[in-house]
Amino acid sequence: MSFHEIIDALDLEKLKHRIYACTEQDVERVFAKSNLSVDDFPVLVSPAAAACLEHMAVLSRKITRLRFGPVMKLYAPLYVSNECVNACLYCGFNVHNKLARVTLTRDEVMREANAIHNFGFRHLLLVSGEAQKKVSRAYLEEIVHELTQLFAGISIEIYPMDSESYRSLARAGVTGIAIYQETYNRGIYKTLHKGPKADYDNRLAAIERAGQAGMRDLGIAALMGLTDFRVEMACVALHAAYLMKQFWKSQISISFPRIRAAAGSFTPPCLVTDKELAQTVFALRMVLPDADLVLSTREGPAFRDGMADVGITRMSAGSRTNPGGYSLEEDSLEQFQIADNRTPAEVSDMLAGKNLEPVWKDFDRSFLFE
Repeated sequence: MSFHEIIDALDLEKLKHRIYACTEQDVERVFAKSNLSVDDFPVLVSPAAAACLEHMAVLSRKITRLRFGPVMKLYAPLYVSNECVNACLYCGFNVHNKLARVTLTRDEVMREANAIHNFGFRHLLLVSGEAQKKVSRAYLEEIVHELTQLFAGISIEIYPMDSESYRSLARAGVTGIAIYQETYNRGIYKTLHKGPKADYDNRLAAIERAGQAGMRDLGIAALMGLTDFRVEMACVALHAAYLMKQFWKSQISISFPRIRAAAGSFTPPCLVTDKELAQTVFALRMVLPDADLVLSTREGPAFRDGMADVGITRMSAGSRTNPGGYSLEEDSLEQFQIADNRTPAEVSDMLAGKNLEPVWKDFDRSFLFE
């Protein structure tokens, strides 16, 4: 059964009722269990469990240390293009935003990559808008082939592709994919997206196509703020659990993108507080102990520092969300405003101060058997 069938069979209103109907007794019952599963997530993310936030933090930290050790994996995003054919209401890359657009040339990509490499990163995330004519498979394969000389892990966060394209990119050196469904609510999804991205089913199935192509890292998320975060994250938890079973050779990662200010001045209809985001992280760690939980520079320094040792296992640092932002000084359109402007070295020092080892590289292609 595909996840498409699972999510279509899920009654989101009943799920919402289940979450908000949880009682203190339900929370105590879950805490008393020796082994938790994804079925327990609605209880742990409920308002009833919010009173137990400190206890959840202790449990989350314990699980994180047991499964991952005292480390934090670091990566950097490289935006190769901000050109996009979609008109997503919440995104700075919206085609109707009349600001500077650019797609980096191969040489410009390598200048950016070298700047990132010099910071110490050996894991890179290539990001673009959805403009297939500008960022084609051939373009990606060409730059990835060169980037493999600098980086051990190269992930992509671009438009959905077909199975053969993912297999081809994997052969070229791409090791992972991040593709966010944004919202699992079909009705809300339809109102927010215009253009190719409006195809809900194609986007939902993309992560499975990438898994079938052999990508070693599969990243998912919901954009927090579009609708009730508790319901959305319950869907994310189900999705992650499904992927873990189907693609057990791949590392499953979950990100927590809260909507940030961007061109277009979109106002999120459902604000998510720091405490609510923290509760979500702890709950996911408790039910999915082996998932990588990722926190980007969308979040501010204080929150990122606080979450570094209690659930999060992967962070970006020194990020730029516009093409050319590291070395070219291009005044191009950024996808969103970052909140943590610290340098990679400053983030590394913060982690060391928490007795966490910053991990710039945790994979090498020589580990793979041909």
